[in-house]
Amino acid sequence: MYYISSENFSKFLVSLKKDYEVFVPVKKGQQRFYQKFTAAGADYLVGEVRAFEPLKSFFFRARERVASGFSQKIPQRLERPFAIVGVKACDLKGFKIQDYVFSNHDYQDPFYLKLREANLVISADCTSVIESCFCTALGLKPYPQMNFDLNLSSVDEGYLVEIGSSKGKRIVEKYTLFFRQPREDLMSTRNRRREKIFREVEVQVKSNGLSNQESFKGVVEKGFESEIWSEEAEACVECGACNTICPTCHCFLLYDQQNDAQMERLRIWDSCMIKDFARVAGGANPREKLWMRLRNRFEKKFDFFPKVAAEFACTGCGRCISACPAKIDIRKVLKKLVDNAKSR
Repeated sequence: MYYISSENFSKFLVSLKKDYEVFVPVKKGQQRFYQKFTAAGADYLVGEVRAFEPLKSFFFRARERVASGFSQKIPQRLERPFAIVGVKACDLKGFKIQDYVFSNHDYQDPFYLKLREANLVISADCTSVIESCFCTALGLKPYPQMNFDLNLSSVDEGYLVEIGSSKGKRIVEKYTLFFRQPREDLMSTRNRRREKIFREVEVQVKSNGLSNQESFKGVVEKGFESEIWSEEAEACVECGACNTICPTCHCFLLYDQQNDAQMERLRIWDSCMIKDFARVAGGANPREKLWMRLRNRFEKKFDFFPKVAAEFACTGCGRCISACPAKIDIRKVLKKLVDNAKSR
C-alpha cells in the first residue's frame, strides 16, 4: 500500500501522458463523463460514482474496422494505449463477462485482448451514492477488489494506492518519487469511508425491495410465461439504450462497406432489444414481439450467464435506469420477478 498526495497525483498523470492517452472523469451538471486529461491543474474528479459511459467503450469499440480488402492480416491501430482513471467496481465487474465472451474460448478476439493487455486501469472507491446505484444487491462492494492495475482510496489530502497487477507495480516503481509509505491511521480512515458508502447503498437496495443476488436465481425461468414482460414492454420505445450503456452487453454486428480503395469489414455494437436482432435468413424471427426481446435481455443477464459462467451479467451500476427514456427500472422488474417466484 502506498500514499500519493493530490498534488503529486496530478504530476503523476502528467508523467503518464508520455506513454498513455490519459482519461479522467469530469462532472457536467449531474453526470460524470470521461475526458482526455490535459495538464496539471485540470478540473477532474476521482471519487464520487461511476461515469455515465461504460468502461467497455475503451476495450470493445462501438465501431471498429476488423478487416480490409481480402487480406487476412488483422488491421493495426496506430494510437497509444489508454490510462483510464477513476474506474468504479461496477465497471470492473463487467470485465468478468467481457473476458468470458472475448477471451475464454477457442477463438479469442485479438482486438479486445490487445486493448486489455495495453490499457492501464486506475480505479477508485466510490465516495458518494446516486439514486440508481444497487451494486451490493449483485454481491459487489462500492470499492474495487479486483481487475484493476492501481486503485485509489480518497483519504486526507490524497489517496491510498493499492497495487492490483504486475503492470500497476511497474508503474509505481517507474514513478516512485510520487509515492510514499502511508501513515498508519490512513487505513482505518479508508475503511470507515468504505463502510459508510456500503451502508448507504444497502439502504437504497432495501428501499427498492431487493435483497441480494441469491434471490435472483431462477426468477426468470419461473417467470418465463409471466405477464410481467408484456406489462413492462408497453413503455419500451425499442431504442437499445439499455444495451449500449450496459458494461456487460457485448453483442455486435458485422457489415461490409466500400471506400474509394477497397472493401472493409466493420463491427458495431448491436442491441437485442431491436426487432431485427434475432431475424434470420428467410425473414423468420424467434423474438418478433417486443416483450420477448425484453424477456431475452433479462434471461441473458440473470439466467444464461449464471448457468454458463457462474456470474450474473448485471453489475448494479444503474446506467440502464438513467438511460431509458421510458423509465423502465431494472430493479422494479427484478422485484416483480422475485415476488412472482415466491408466489409459485
